[in-house]
Amino acid sequence: MRKIQAQGVHHITLSGAGRQTSIDFWEGVLGMPFIFEQPNLDNPDESHLYFDPGDGRLITIFTDEQRSRVYDQAPQEPGNVHHVAFNLSNAVFRQTVERLDERGIHHSGVKDRGFMDSIYFRDPLGLLIELASYRFEPPAGHSHAEVLINAHRIRVARGDYNIAPIHLADAIERLSATRDTLSEDDTPKDPYSAT
Repeated sequence: MRKIQAQGVHHITLSGAGRQTSIDFWEGVLGMPFIFEQPNLDNPDESHLYFDPGDGRLITIFTDEQRSRVYDQAPQEPGNVHHVAFNLSNAVFRQTVERLDERGIHHSGVKDRGFMDSIYFRDPLGLLIELASYRFEPPAGHSHAEVLINAHRIRVARGDYNIAPIHLADAIERLSATRDTLSEDDTPKDPYSAT
């Protein structure tokens, strides 16, 4: 047996209500450019809106002007989407509470997740949205996932409960140690001690 190897999220499609509600939320609140629209090719009663979440991938929404808001909270039973999370730069994240408050959007406030910070709120149809900001940048040539798998291994080896900044820092140091150097000994030194 062989795997079908994924190479990232291609797009996420959500069921929306009206067209303008979708545009007002995804572009007007979350700043995702509305990049194109066409009919839902499987259901001619629906339109299919496409938005760019900032990484060139796609968030798409099926809209139908006959549908109205159904839930204050989207169903979260097994098999349903619990929430959708979007990455924010630290600079934008630090402004998010103020910007949600300006619009009167109820939110969770900042939640400490150890390796990231999160804010949760609901879209107009009740879908839980998470806005997240990593607390670290990976070393050049490495991904956030590589830092996190290394931080997880360090955390588990130390018997710690969850990933914390020390695990991230040590993971970044571990990944950075793979860079080439002309030094014969690149171990930590104290350049301030008398020799």
